[in-house]
Amino acid sequence: MELTWIAIAASLLMGSGALLIFIWAVRQRHFSSFEDVKYQVFWSDADPVSGETKPGQGEQKHGSSHQGS
Repeated sequence: MELTWIAIAASLLMGSGALLIFIWAVRQRHFSSFEDVKYQVFWSDADPVSGETKPGQGEQKHGSSHQGS
């Protein structure tokens, strides 16, 4: 019976720890831009760490709407 109370206490501690970590992550805005993750493949010309474009990239190689007809 003593082992049951230890297991219940351990599970409550782990559950409350997970809840506290989740609350901390929400307050630190770690979940604010989860929609952008699925579009990152289209932003391959940007540096994923700093967000800056690499030299020589970012120009349009194919037809552009800025060119005169």
